[in-house]
Amino acid sequence: MSYSPSDKRYDSMEYRRCGHSGLVLPAVSLGLWHNFGHVDVLENCRKILHLAFDSGITHFDLANNYGPPAGSAEENFGRILKQDFHSYRDQLIISSKAGYYMWPGPYGEWGSKKYLVASLDQSLKRMGLDYVDIFYHHRPDPNTPLEETMAALDLIVRQGKALYVGISNYKAEEAAQALKILKDLGTPCLIHQPKYSMFERWVEGGLLDLLEKEGVGCIPFSPLAQGLLTNKYLKGIPEDSRAAKATGFLQESEITPEKVQKVQKLNELAIKRDQTLAQMALAWILRDKRVTSVLIGVSRPEQVTDSLQCFRNTWFSAEELAAIDTILK
Repeated sequence: MSYSPSDKRYDSMEYRRCGHSGLVLPAVSLGLWHNFGHVDVLENCRKILHLAFDSGITHFDLANNYGPPAGSAEENFGRILKQDFHSYRDQLIISSKAGYYMWPGPYGEWGSKKYLVASLDQSLKRMGLDYVDIFYHHRPDPNTPLEETMAALDLIVRQGKALYVGISNYKAEEAAQALKILKDLGTPCLIHQPKYSMFERWVEGGLLDLLEKEGVGCIPFSPLAQGLLTNKYLKGIPEDSRAAKATGFLQESEITPEKVQKVQKLNELAIKRDQTLAQMALAWILRDKRVTSVLIGVSRPEQVTDSLQCFRNTWFSAEELAAIDTILK
């Protein structure tokens, strides 16, 4: 049965301008870091993508190494794109990245022009695309001149393989240098993708201010701290959780009694706001207008619906913000 998206898919989603660019992104975007690999059920992936697009989520975020195994998320996304979304390509923002280990030998990771160009060519083949909308350098490379890495991003845009470029996991000082190089090359940086959540707040130490000053968008990943900022771990580690999976990035050792206690107190505050903990955690990030969009990762379609309820209340009183800061100390 062919897929026909909802006619009302754009009615309830909030769209935010990405820095000083002409591009807007949905305030909530879907990341395919987990749950879209060959170890997962393809039909579940399809249902998640359908519901996301029906809900106004137009941005799907991938990377060369997403899976597992590496590359399989792009392959699965490419299959579903071809079968169900081919007619809607111009209504989608599709991003990918390169920077982490992808294949053996000296040219399979980091930030050389050789690696970035080759990796994007592979990603385009896996997804069956002529271009991606956004291509990121996934992490800083301490051994490759930043000028070379940024020149590779500039080249990729000029080749027509990406419309925009971004950076991910760059600290403020590194980001400032990268932004200047790209601006001088004539291919301004569109967006930065940092790790940001209630448990990981380093971006507040200068990066958000830099992005605002330079007119660059911000799209945080792991806003729920790999599931810690949900109701999932309030009473232990469920069998179906990321922490229980051998392929998961969240380790059992990270779920300490101290963190669980903080999560429980945050959950009490969320209940007072008539939100789930996950909804409050997303709203807490989206309250900052310097944030263009926030990336969610889900394992079931209903988690998309639940996450989007965060829009019901993105306002926080001074007392609530102070209470959150006290809990997190």
